[in-house]
Amino acid sequence: MKKTVKIGYIALILLFIYIPILILAVYSFTDTANIGAKGHFSVKNYITLFTTEELLQMIIGTVLLAFGVAVLATILGTLGALGAFYSKKRISSAISVLNQVPVVNADVVTGFGICILLVVVFGVSKDTYIPLLVGQTTLCAPFVYLSVMPKIRQMDSSIYEAALDLGATPFTALWRVVIPQIVPGILSGFALAVTLSLDDYFIATYTKPATFDTISTYVVNATKGSQTSIKTALWALSTVIFVLVILFVLVMSLRSAKKEEG
Repeated sequence: MKKTVKIGYIALILLFIYIPILILAVYSFTDTANIGAKGHFSVKNYITLFTTEELLQMIIGTVLLAFGVAVLATILGTLGALGAFYSKKRISSAISVLNQVPVVNADVVTGFGICILLVVVFGVSKDTYIPLLVGQTTLCAPFVYLSVMPKIRQMDSSIYEAALDLGATPFTALWRVVIPQIVPGILSGFALAVTLSLDDYFIATYTKPATFDTISTYVVNATKGSQTSIKTALWALSTVIFVLVILFVLVMSLRSAKKEEG
């Protein structure tokens, strides 16, 4: 009885999560302009998605931004985790506490604060993309830290000292001995940073240039407009993103399974 209840509870949660996405995916292959209305099979939304220059520029810009932010966040988050791990206990605890602030803080507060600091106080123009890069990196780096730190703690802490005793320089010991041990955590943090950047709305709203839109800000603005073809094309975009995420998760799961078997 308990097992049946657990299975039913998990199934109910999965239904609430995935049914809206599946409904959106189904309607992305129709010619209707409203979800719930009757329509016929059509791929016009996908044609619009991949032939509209405005949409393509928005997608390419968002992806480039996400990978740029992910690289910066991964470097900072990894160095922060390594620094905290090899520091004294008080310093390590202080770094861990400070890392929690951007995680639990509301994105709107982070975005607004960075906008005031860089744009108002230091006079940095939004057109330089610097406020946007700084804002999203601030959002993503703490999550990279949280992804890398468990892998560092699982590592044998003596291998770094052993490499130094064998004549390696600190940088060589770090690069050739420590980093390979924590690569899975770094890759997980990088993937999480890409996802967070793609999903971010509030920080991007306050810090982005006026002529630039990410997927999140574009979707919100498009739903307020009257361009029906653009709105329905975004259904197709959501479906494409969902399929790519599923494929990525499957590939990573298969790779992990093969490594465990090996």
